[in-house]
Amino acid sequence: MKIVITNDHAATELKTELLFHLAGKGHAVEDMGSNGARAEYPEYARAAAKKIAAGEFDFGIFLCGTGAGMCIAANKVRGVRAIVCTEPFTARLAREHNDAQILCIGARVVGRELAKMIADEFIAAKFEGGRHAERVDAFMKFESE
Repeated sequence: MKIVITNDHAATELKTELLFHLAGKGHAVEDMGSNGARAEYPEYARAAAKKIAAGEFDFGIFLCGTGAGMCIAANKVRGVRAIVCTEPFTARLAREHNDAQILCIGARVVGRELAKMIADEFIAAKFEGGRHAERVDAFMKFESE
């Protein structure tokens, strides 16, 4: 999988951990985040989310203190579905039922090992389509209103 990862200054250590973890599993990972300098996360999220919306990456992993700020910013990009997850079950269902492309994790909320499990579950899950596709289509129509 091609994965873009971005972060603010609060999540630099978690980003580094996830970069090594994902690359070790054979994923092509591009780092578009801060390397520790104070970062305005909305701009980092926007830049990476635009690449996902354009189809340049399969998934994104966006990291900040809580995951909420990155999620809000990412969801402002047309065609993007981002979710904050603090455990693997929600990560899996966000993919299976909502076809989410971006996983947001809070570095101040989730520990490193749990973050790896959440990311693995998100990436491994497949969108189920069917009745879920109808729902995804319905909320994607909101963008044109």
